[in-house]
Amino acid sequence: MYATMRMNLNLSTLAGLDELLAAQIAELFSTLGDASRVRIIAALTVGEMNVGALADRVGISESAISHHMRQLRQMRLVRTRKEGRYVFYALDDQHVADLFRCGLEHVQHG
Repeated sequence: MYATMRMNLNLSTLAGLDELLAAQIAELFSTLGDASRVRIIAALTVGEMNVGALADRVGISESAISHHMRQLRQMRLVRTRKEGRYVFYALDDQHVADLFRCGLEHVQHG
């Protein structure tokens, strides 16, 4: 029943997609339109990391990671947790991981 209600909600939202919602979705996909940011999201699917660990995993500088993290935070794709002088980043919620996995499956499928 929940899946049916969720599907109906999604279909009715799609049918009546207004300009503001369309712009917000476009901004989300624009944010994900950078390979480094996608690699950061991929790295965070396994758990939270600080800037140094992300830089090592993704293979870009810590300053570049920090720049990308600002954009990802603004779009609510990641959240932060401070521990001492370290800031740890994690995916904001399961929707972000699901969005990444759907995109990955789509690309691998075709």
